[in-house]
Amino acid sequence: MSDFIANAAAIAASPLTWLQDKTQQGKQAWLGHRFPTRKTENWKYTNLRALEQGDYLRAANIGAAPEALPQHLNIAGLEAVKLVFVNGQFVASLSDDLALANVAGLELTLFSNASDAQKKAINEQLGQLVNDEKYEFSGLNTAQLNDGVYINVAKNQQVAKPIHIVWMTTAQDSAFTVPHRLLVNLETGASACVIEQFVSGDEAQNSFTHSVSEFNVGENARLQHYRLQQEQEDAIHIGGVFVRLDRSADLDSFHMAFGSKIKRVDIEVQHQGEGSTSKINGVYLPKNNQHIDYHTCIEHAVPHCTSQETFRGIIADSAHAVFNGRIHIHPDAQKTLAELSNKNLLTSDKAQIDTKPELEIYADDVRCAHGATIAQLDEKSLNYLRTRGISLDEAQVMLSYGFINELINDVALEPIGTYLRPILANRFAKEPSLVRHIA
Repeated sequence: MSDFIANAAAIAASPLTWLQDKTQQGKQAWLGHRFPTRKTENWKYTNLRALEQGDYLRAANIGAAPEALPQHLNIAGLEAVKLVFVNGQFVASLSDDLALANVAGLELTLFSNASDAQKKAINEQLGQLVNDEKYEFSGLNTAQLNDGVYINVAKNQQVAKPIHIVWMTTAQDSAFTVPHRLLVNLETGASACVIEQFVSGDEAQNSFTHSVSEFNVGENARLQHYRLQQEQEDAIHIGGVFVRLDRSADLDSFHMAFGSKIKRVDIEVQHQGEGSTSKINGVYLPKNNQHIDYHTCIEHAVPHCTSQETFRGIIADSAHAVFNGRIHIHPDAQKTLAELSNKNLLTSDKAQIDTKPELEIYADDVRCAHGATIAQLDEKSLNYLRTRGISLDEAQVMLSYGFINELINDVALEPIGTYLRPILANRFAKEPSLVRHIA
């Protein structure tokens, strides 16, 4: 057993004593793992040495919360119920009143404030969608759980406002660990929109965030999910999103992530009910020496389901990106329609991408397609723009943004798209003025 695994397991027990059985199960699952190395197949292209050798196992200090979120993190025009966590602690002064947020049909609470009935529901549902034996760091997350967010939408209820959860880290005197947990249950016919935004303060920091989000989407229910990861460059983030879809359930999900020292996101969608559909779009944009790794798995277990997955990456400077997308068609999943596309743009000779789309099919009446491409900026297009008085730097920004623009335009929640356009365009602009044609 590695020192990191043993030391992480020795961190003080969760204050949520009513979840003791769950946290102990997570701890045992974590202790049963070997620390992932480059010889571990699912971690072949992601080196965790910086995490293992760094002193990340301190809990964050509970200090004074910021008086306001930095302006550039606010999503203009978004009318939502907002919950803000800073270094793992809920900050009521930056959040909406949860008591007022609980309109008819919606239960929205912190684990630490849960009623007896909610504690029972959380105990029954927590960890049902994630396999701690398969996903190493989910066991650590369960073991170190100190709070979380629970959302339940009652049968046939539509939540009018999005629920916006901001997970923020700020600089501390030393490296530290922050666990985040989200548990969402949509009952039959319910619908909701959930936004997760992972952000950092402007100062350099040595934070290690591990997060687990579970979404149970009931029969004929609809979930919109946005996951925006905007952490500071020195941060480490290992997270997972796990979704279960019942009969005729619908998932519309969008992921955007900057790179960081280490960033790994696992996404697993389980089609467990006939007629369920999922659409997952994603954009990743590492630069400098950043690293990002997306591993996705779409499990088709029943007939007549549809999944569409599109991820695009722009990798700059000496950054490294990894994409591993898997579609698994089980023997009973006849009449499945599943598509997977991963396209990557390298804007530097030193940029790297390892992409591996996979199909595993055990049914004979299906339509499946997958593909991956790697390209550089087109010289003809660059020359065309330059002959029309556009500088080389500006032309590069325009072509880079055009590569992902289709996915941004497809974002259903307009304030999210409006918020992201200038941020993404500025991501690779040497001068902010270069984005005037885009933002």
